[in-house]
Amino acid sequence: MKLLLDTHALLWWFFDDNRLSAKLRAYIRNPDNEILVSSASAWEISTKRRLGKLPEAGEAVDQFAELIAKARMGELSVTIEHALLAGAFEVDHRDPFDRMLAAQSRIEKIPLATRDPAFAHFGIEVLW
Repeated sequence: MKLLLDTHALLWWFFDDNRLSAKLRAYIRNPDNEILVSSASAWEISTKRRLGKLPEAGEAVDQFAELIAKARMGELSVTIEHALLAGAFEVDHRDPFDRMLAAQSRIEKIPLATRDPAFAHFGIEVLW
């Protein structure tokens, strides 16, 4: 099974945070699953660290590629198709990172691992 991680799910995995559901931990640990991380999540973490909203994310920014590789996760790059859909969603949601993750989930037909209820309005499959 393929699974795209929302940024908070990724950070909770990195920091072994107990807010990450047991179900999601099992999916990530299962070597038969393909766990993907959007390049938009790297952008979001870096941006929020710069703004002081994620001061604890220094290691996640400085060693992002290494942490992803160590966790056997793959990168999902942002494409023009993703960007166009993210901008075109007729959903009253201003967060550009969420819009991008929703677009990638829909276009790639990959469930999004998120606890954020805002994604219910995007018409994508959510797993938590």
